Amino acid sequence: MKTKSGKIVAAISMIGLLASLGVPATAADTPEIRAAAQNATTRSDHEAIAKYYEAAATQMNAKVKEQKALLEQYQNKSYLYGRQAEDLQSHTEALVRDYEQTARADMQEAASHRQMASQLEENHAATVTRSPAL
Repeated sequence: MKTKSGKIVAAISMIGLLASLGVPATAADTPEIRAAAQNATTRSDHEAIAKYYEAAATQMNAKVKEQKALLEQYQNKSYLYGRQAEDLQSHTEALVRDYEQTARADMQEAASHRQMASQLEENHAATVTRSPAL
């Protein structure tokens, strides 16, 4: 029993370590969500964190869509923007790349927390089946 909980603590510690080493930040990377992730001990805790990251990824994807529409405007009507047209296009392309990368990172975080939630569920089910009947 102690070794399984030790693995969970190790996994959570590893996430914190990676975050501190400068792994690409997610949109939802705030002190509050990091604290919640580090203190998550139940399946529902991890599922709530996963939903939070999924919502953040959805917001990032909406920004990607916005920026792509803006980029199309800059490309199709570059004559309206004069000398700034190329700068606007390259800046918008960079934003699209950054937002896409952030959305992917958010989805990876969500998947990680979903996996931790399912492992906790499996561990709980295994413990219940091994417990002697009263």
